[in-house]
Amino acid sequence: MKVIPKRYEHIVFGALLSGMMSFIVSGVSTLLALGPVSGFFVKWIAAWLPSWSIAFPTVLVVAPVVRRILHRIVKEG
Repeated sequence: MKVIPKRYEHIVFGALLSGMMSFIVSGVSTLLALGPVSGFFVKWIAAWLPSWSIAFPTVLVVAPVVRRILHRIVKEG
């Protein structure tokens, strides 16, 4: 069952991609910085939310640029 109109696909893609990537990277960074401390998950989420707020609009701006670069350097076949 599809519920999201095609015209919003790039926005949902950006939200999911940036959310997942920033979640993983902030988790690794938090673990490296603090170690496995008590309350780790809360600290991780506290680091992830501001990271995602930067990553999401960045992906929306950068993805079209990357697509244009790829169309110039990738050949078919």
